[in-house]
Amino acid sequence: MKKRILFLSTVIISIALFTGAGILIATDCPDEISIKSDAFTKYKKGAVKFSHGKHHVDYKLACTECHHVYKEGKNTYKEGDPVQKCSACHDAVKSKGKVKKLMLAYHKNCQGCHKQLEKAGKKAGPTRKCNDCHEKKK
Repeated sequence: MKKRILFLSTVIISIALFTGAGILIATDCPDEISIKSDAFTKYKKGAVKFSHGKHHVDYKLACTECHHVYKEGKNTYKEGDPVQKCSACHDAVKSKGKVKKLMLAYHKNCQGCHKQLEKAGKKAGPTRKCNDCHEKKK
């Protein structure tokens, strides 16, 4: 009987710890971010306000939908890993091999996801008009 209680207690405590760690990781991210990179020397459009909370919590997107670290052609990024700036790998000026230039990487990731949802007949974010995402340039 004591072994059973000890086992159940261990399971409950483990679940609580993992749940707590997951909440800490999820809340460590800002709810809204402004996508604007210092890698660009000149801007044609304003920054993009991105609702991280809405995408991660409400739409239940996994971190790996946007964040990635490719090794041997596979995304090895795991939730909780440090997030690098996109410009660490994506050059602001030109694409290099399979690595798209920064603007194309942003557009492919965001618009690509929205277009897939649209194609599947689901509610999707903006895909066509620049000003639907970009703020007016200041």
